[in-house]
Amino acid sequence: MRIFRIFIIAMVLLVLVVVVGGIVGINFMRDYGTKQFFATMKPPAATVSTTIVKPSSWTPGVEAIGTANAVRGVELTVETTGIVKDILFHANQKVAANGVLLQLDDAVERADLEATKAQAALDQTSLARAIELQRRGVGSDVTLDTARATASASASQVNKLQAVLDQKQLTAPFAGTVGIPKIDLGQYLAPGTSVVTLQDLDTMRVDFSIPEQDLPLLKIGQTVKLGIGGSDMPYAGTIRGINPKIDPSSRLVTVRAEVDNTEGKLTPGQFVQVRVVLPQENNVLALPQTALTSSLYGDFIFVVHPAKVAEAAPAAKPDEKLPAPSADKSVADAAKPAADPAKPAADATKPASDAAAAKPADQASADPAKPADAKPALVLSQVFVKPGRRNEGMVEILQGLAPGDEVVTAGQNRLFNGMSVAVDNTIDPTKSANKQATEQ
Repeated sequence: MRIFRIFIIAMVLLVLVVVVGGIVGINFMRDYGTKQFFATMKPPAATVSTTIVKPSSWTPGVEAIGTANAVRGVELTVETTGIVKDILFHANQKVAANGVLLQLDDAVERADLEATKAQAALDQTSLARAIELQRRGVGSDVTLDTARATASASASQVNKLQAVLDQKQLTAPFAGTVGIPKIDLGQYLAPGTSVVTLQDLDTMRVDFSIPEQDLPLLKIGQTVKLGIGGSDMPYAGTIRGINPKIDPSSRLVTVRAEVDNTEGKLTPGQFVQVRVVLPQENNVLALPQTALTSSLYGDFIFVVHPAKVAEAAPAAKPDEKLPAPSADKSVADAAKPAADPAKPAADATKPASDAAAAKPADQASADPAKPADAKPALVLSQVFVKPGRRNEGMVEILQGLAPGDEVVTAGQNRLFNGMSVAVDNTIDPTKSANKQATEQ
């Protein structure tokens, strides 16, 4: 009985050892298989957009920031004191040259003018009488000179009072658009009080500054493109003036351009982007600016190229010796019956093209895992380049690229050298999303 118990205990222990060992072994094999799977697993190919590098025409330019102003614009003020009697304009009204905008109270000045005109008429009559008496020989020269001086003084006084009366009116010095009135009816105005702004919006001038090293590239009459925001520059003008002096503190040169603004889209005081167009150049390698990445080590791009042949399964060399057939294979070959002499005549009737056509099919069926139209794998190469000028979302590449290279233009996040990629050019990063949606 004691031996039987010992035997039972030993069997139980053996079963436990086997179960525990099996569990440990299974876990070990599972962990080892998982590690091997992730160690040999290739990361999925990243999707990128690309473009082919090719020589193209390049229109260089000098870019700057400017401020738009009306070619003629003033703040209208009154010249004399008075109370506002009538406001003859409203905000954003287009007025003609010499049009009356404001009328001050001029009752006193008009009364003085009428009295002075009456006195001037009397003095003129006295002058005529003195001239007639002098002609008859009964008048003296002194009387005639006095009458002539009095008449001249009266006429001058009339002109003076008329000028004072005209100052009670505010007129537009040129045709343009007025702003918001700054005065009210009945308000007392002192000389120099600002009433309203007057701007001629048909033509705008843009003042901007460029570095002194770009001064030799500019000349009077060059075309200038302007934009309010973004990459579009829909407005065009010409350079009208270049300051002959360089600012010694900033090393900048002030340039003035004039732009037609008949549509009224530009506003005085507005911030604008300016680009002076220079002569066109040919055979320039340029890329979208999205393709260029800047880092502490320099500027670089990613070039896409097919994976090297060495990464695929190596093929047998022509001079490589084939292994000798095994004994079983030799016996099997010896057991094959001899060729039937009657068959060659029938096989000879088959054209050689059938055999040639059958050969590619046999080769294609030899590897069913690879489809016939499978594209070669694509990998990345990180290339450091030397960028140059920039223009309308494009950047010039001076060194590091060659025509025909396929460069990544979008999707550079988390890319690295030698990484597998897939190309998807359905989205062009050089165009805005709204523009692409419209084209589709």
